[in-house]
Amino acid sequence: MFGLSPYNRRNREMMNRPSDFFNFDNFSNFIDSFFNTDFFPQVQNVGQMKVDIKEKDNKYILEAELPGVNKDEITLELRNDMLTISVEKNEQIEETKENYIRKERRYGSQSRSFYVENVKAEDIKANFENGILSISLPKKEVKPNSNRKIDIN
Repeated sequence: MFGLSPYNRRNREMMNRPSDFFNFDNFSNFIDSFFNTDFFPQVQNVGQMKVDIKEKDNKYILEAELPGVNKDEITLELRNDMLTISVEKNEQIEETKENYIRKERRYGSQSRSFYVENVKAEDIKANFENGILSISLPKKEVKPNSNRKIDIN
């Protein structure tokens, strides 16, 4: 079974043109199509947490896309003006039918950190709904600089 490799029309067309095989664009397409067939399970992009940060008058809003993640798998931490979002996923699937047993285990973790200064740490609020983690970071009141010209004698 391990000697088998998916073979589809797109791969066959590329192999018919050996001079194009070493073209990086075609080689990249070959590799992508090899792993994106039904022969291999779909591989998730681990470590690619997509985050949007918006600034409002009185707060920052950070939204992180975490599809397929449960709320209890998320850790949110603020330490030394560094906000860290961590996700740790540990999944085990065991399926038994008449003549076969299937066991799969997947483990993955990812994290992103953001430097956030001038925020009220005690007023930070987070909400997780439909795979979107939304974090509200209220701004501290910034006092305007009191500039004063100093005379030199």
